[in-house]
Amino acid sequence: MDNAKKLKIAKKADNAYMHQKINDIASKKRTAQGGCIKSKDGKILMETAEILERWSEYIQELFYDERGQQPETQKPIEGPPILKAEVEKTINDMKNGKAAGPDQFPIELLQALGNWGIYQLTKLLNRIYDTGNIPKDMLISTSITLQKKPGATECENHRTISLMSHTLKLLLKILLTRIRSKIKPEISETQFGFVANKGTTNVIFTMMMLMERCIETQKDLYLCFIDYSKAFDKVRHE
Repeated sequence: MDNAKKLKIAKKADNAYMHQKINDIASKKRTAQGGCIKSKDGKILMETAEILERWSEYIQELFYDERGQQPETQKPIEGPPILKAEVEKTINDMKNGKAAGPDQFPIELLQALGNWGIYQLTKLLNRIYDTGNIPKDMLISTSITLQKKPGATECENHRTISLMSHTLKLLLKILLTRIRSKIKPEISETQFGFVANKGTTNVIFTMMMLMERCIETQKDLYLCFIDYSKAFDKVRHE
């Protein structure tokens, strides 16, 4: 039975059950098969060395930026110093049991730091924040690739996950929190992806209800699906 039929049966039984069914289908884990990928020109790569080289090439392309020097701005770009309270809150909010980066320092190590340790860590983060110079060891990460669908052979059909230093992740989370407070007023209420306490599952559920209603009332319904990979899969934004 395909997913559409499962959803239809679920809806007849109970809307809450249908919502759970959408969740199950959307979050169903898929077992990765094979491991071979295609080169840029479509050739299937079988050798481990060739596969690693292709992944290295693909990931470098994602982060490649040829814009050069950014134009100067009239407004000052310095932000307020990172506070010890920000560091403590962010560490406490980070989940336990997450895989460590190449430095092998787990998040639990940061959570075990006492008052003096947090103070020294705050000083380090402020030094990085003020100078823009990140220690080389913190810039090394381990990339893991997960197939978006079974049998995927194109790099674009994989999700790349980077296992990075938790210290660097801590700094990034602090900056992300600051950025979110600035952009939150600019985000539309109709946006569900990448918004706290919202999810695309809710939109899928609503869309299914709308489609069924349009079928019942013989009304036309137009859906537009836009692939934003060109905008969000790369660092360079033109």
